[in-house]
Amino acid sequence: MQEELKKYFKTGIAKVVKQNRTKSITKSSDEIGMHKAIWADLENGIKDPQFSTLWRIAEGLNIKPHELVKLIEDELEEDFSFQEDTFRK
Repeated sequence: MQEELKKYFKTGIAKVVKQNRTKSITKSSDEIGMHKAIWADLENGIKDPQFSTLWRIAEGLNIKPHELVKLIEDELEEDFSFQEDTFRK
């Protein structure tokens, strides 16, 4: 069940990052000093990023980190939680 939770979470992050990126992955990642493969992995739902990575992604999207977190939160179910007994997907 924990793997299913992580996959759902990573998919939410991927969707938000893709929707908010206005430049190429290469240009966005270069601007923040991140390897483009890491950015691409995030957009493909492969990586579960650390908060510092999300912060850098927010900077690359020209939004505040809390705005990125809110967008991800809005993408997930209203009552999303990593507590397995609450996950319904």
